[in-house]
Amino acid sequence: MESIGNYLPILIQILLAISMGFGILFVSHLFGQRSQSNRFKDAPYECGLNPAGKTQSRFSVKFYLTAMLFILFDIEVVFMIPWVMVFRDFIAFNLPILVPMAVFLSVLILGLVYELKKGAIEWEH
Repeated sequence: MESIGNYLPILIQILLAISMGFGILFVSHLFGQRSQSNRFKDAPYECGLNPAGKTQSRFSVKFYLTAMLFILFDIEVVFMIPWVMVFRDFIAFNLPILVPMAVFLSVLILGLVYELKKGAIEWEH
């Protein structure tokens, strides 16, 4: 049987995480915008500065499109890292691993070429 001493580091980490979470919430409540001593209680918050200009500015659709394209091609890396890690194991057992990854990459490259031709990544001035 294992003693409780083996689980002590895990218990300490859990207690530390919980106490840090409650500590951050307490300090935020104590010094935050909802504090009773705060004279800017209902004012919009802009990084500690006095608000200037419109508080609700609109972003261009190009910004969101570029962000979605970045996420799409970032997922490519997420799929390629495990493939790289097990490449030697598959080659050792004579399992075909290069062809499926080539198909995967070719579909992504075709998608990138399509986006470049459509001008999805170019910014308008």
